[in-house]
Amino acid sequence: MNAQTDYSKSPYRSLFLLRPDIVFLNHGSFGATPIPVFERYQYWQRELERQPVEFLGRRAKELLFQSRSALAEYLHTQPANLVYVTNATTGLNIIARSLNLSSEDEVLSTDHEYGALDRTWRFLSQKRGFKYINQPINLPVQKREQIIADLWKGVTPRTKVIFISHITSPTALIFPIQAICERARQKGILTIVDGAHAPGQIDLHLEKIGADFYVGNLHKWLCAPKGSAFLYARSEVQGLIEPLIVSWGWQSEPPGESPFIDYLEWSGTRDISAFLAVSDAIKFQHQLGWDELRIRCHKLASVARHSIEEVTGLPGLYPDDSQWYVQMGTVPLPEGINALEVQERLYREFHVEIPITRWRNCPLLRFSVQIYNDESDILALKKALSVILCKV
Repeated sequence: MNAQTDYSKSPYRSLFLLRPDIVFLNHGSFGATPIPVFERYQYWQRELERQPVEFLGRRAKELLFQSRSALAEYLHTQPANLVYVTNATTGLNIIARSLNLSSEDEVLSTDHEYGALDRTWRFLSQKRGFKYINQPINLPVQKREQIIADLWKGVTPRTKVIFISHITSPTALIFPIQAICERARQKGILTIVDGAHAPGQIDLHLEKIGADFYVGNLHKWLCAPKGSAFLYARSEVQGLIEPLIVSWGWQSEPPGESPFIDYLEWSGTRDISAFLAVSDAIKFQHQLGWDELRIRCHKLASVARHSIEEVTGLPGLYPDDSQWYVQMGTVPLPEGINALEVQERLYREFHVEIPITRWRNCPLLRFSVQIYNDESDILALKKALSVILCKV
């Protein structure tokens, strides 16, 4: 690797609180908040503590509306279609538990979904009797039409819901959800999109995507504080949503903005500072010229992918192109390795923070590249893997 390339040394590491002794290639798990955004988060926490009753009782509603409005503009939708939740798992649980599904119904998903949400749907299917299907989406893949064709093999007359990730967690693959949502709408099938990894990593135009429901984390690639995510619902389906926690928003007097907002925005006393700092995260990325930085990150992610492939000798799972992955990618590791042991050794011996999991019983390494990463991080990973894998 050439240390003289444009991305050989990141000037942005100092903007984050990350420990300097760690090679941090796991932004995808929980994200990392830039210092200027974190300071605004702490500002809002201090504002709350200065006069808690005034802040939560008199100011919170308008402050949340202002923050939702900034987020709505960023996501190309209306504030009335959004509500803040603490994480994508919570938002998706709200949707899944609200739907009136019975033993005559099927929920179609894929075998690339996040484990926590797989558990959510399996739990509810056991309680209510509907069938939950993990349709195989085969890899390697070269054409987006192949993904749609694989998914549609699972559609039956009983399919009521398609639940699918925008960017998958285990395989870091961008699914063609706009085409899937359009096709599902024609068949009268509800679509629920898990966008946990999308906001900040790819441009989002929620109205164009056309999903009935879309949930995204803001603490990951948008770099907002932990505990910030959103639930989007098209106006036509907002009446399907029920409160996960019944509080003052149910049968509120006087009625607020809408039942959808009333039911979900206030669930009891909580710190809303992370929600209010979302607009600051959006401003931070805009001021830094995030579109160009995202391109830089993808170039470095491509270097990471090829560096790992040089060590393993194994081909990639999808094309090396930003239509398939941007800042987060997944590559296979040799069969027979102990994934957990390799991950622990990478951290314990080489101070490299990166996840290794098993998907379809194949060990996969998922790398994340954020603006604080540079080529030295990729070189450290490559050297560490070379040492570990030659001893396996």
